[in-house]
Amino acid sequence: MPELDLSWIRNQFPALRLEVNDRPAVFLDGPGGTQVPQRVIDAISDYLVTSNANTHGAFLTAERTEQMLDEAHAASADMLGCGVNEVAFGPNMTTLTFALSRSIGRELKAGDEVIVTQLDHDANVAPWRALEELGVTVHTAPIHVEDCTLDMDALYALLNERTKLVAVGYASNAVGTINDVTAITRAAHEAGAWCFVDAVHYAPHGSIDVKAIDCDFLACSAYKFFGPHVGLLYGKAELLEKLRPYKVRPAPNEIPDCWETGTQNHEGLAGMIAAIDYIAEVGRRHAPDSAPTRRDALVAAMNLTQDYERELSRKLIPALVEIPRLTFYGLRDVEQFDRRTPTVSIRMEAGSPHDLAAFLSERGFFVWDGNYYALNVTERLGVEASGGMVRIGCAHYNTLEEIDSLIAALHDFTQHHP
Repeated sequence: MPELDLSWIRNQFPALRLEVNDRPAVFLDGPGGTQVPQRVIDAISDYLVTSNANTHGAFLTAERTEQMLDEAHAASADMLGCGVNEVAFGPNMTTLTFALSRSIGRELKAGDEVIVTQLDHDANVAPWRALEELGVTVHTAPIHVEDCTLDMDALYALLNERTKLVAVGYASNAVGTINDVTAITRAAHEAGAWCFVDAVHYAPHGSIDVKAIDCDFLACSAYKFFGPHVGLLYGKAELLEKLRPYKVRPAPNEIPDCWETGTQNHEGLAGMIAAIDYIAEVGRRHAPDSAPTRRDALVAAMNLTQDYERELSRKLIPALVEIPRLTFYGLRDVEQFDRRTPTVSIRMEAGSPHDLAAFLSERGFFVWDGNYYALNVTERLGVEASGGMVRIGCAHYNTLEEIDSLIAALHDFTQHHP
């Protein structure tokens, strides 16, 4: 399999030229939002200059906007492996999930049950806990603390004839664990329940095939896969037809339009198309024989990305666990790196997580501290009350040299904070 051309890839991202205190910035903040290629910036600008209008107007810019929206659905369908009528857009994954949970609530009654997990971002917990107002019981599947993996046996034990939905993350935004969402979906279906997958963190790290997973719903956000702030919701066509979304009266009843409440972020969707086309070009440039269609090119690109990001993990994680007085959370066995993304969380014995993040920031390393909205994770690990953790998240535009520099900076921190 060919190697990624890192020089070409990094040249696509103008933000990577930023310097901090005369040092090149190192963007390890991808789990909170990736940087964008120049073509995304150009697509947003071009839309605002040449096509900026609302839909259903009898004039040129409105017609161009509707054409762009059609292309946005086609591009998203290629990315997720679904039909163009099975993807709806919204401000972000959180808002879309709240809207979906409210609609699903119309189908539920007191005594019905929903399962969430300790591993998830709260955007895949709070919308389902809101159903408790209807008398729905919400159970939480636990994690194995030693490696931050989901306790699958415990999750399966929660399933019963009252279970109506299982909400699970494809990958943890806090510790990088990848869940077996196909197996979880199968188990949910055997119990007669639907399965909702939060793929926000997984989307920039691997290809998604909703038909292979057979999940009923899946959501992700373009700003995590090199695009602007736009949310995507996949739903099986028959379920989007069956459920009744809350919407204004003149809005169309056809899917997916009836799920897209209000005027969409048109310039953002134009940028999202460019982000998906960027990923596809990565596939075409590196594996042209495997990329006759955009869908094929996207899959090829994400396979290459996974291989390269595991190389980053093999450099990063063994070096982290050898740093004195550092606590590492999550999978650390090199043989199991196919079960994780290159996202890790740590704590240092000296100084708070914020102290470490600020120390690294002065040296040009951008990392997150806190709970990253994965509140169940930080509470279960016992670190929420003391500032959470420091999250280091690699993307395919990061380099092995950047990892070496980060490790050196962490050793410096231990010397400055004995």
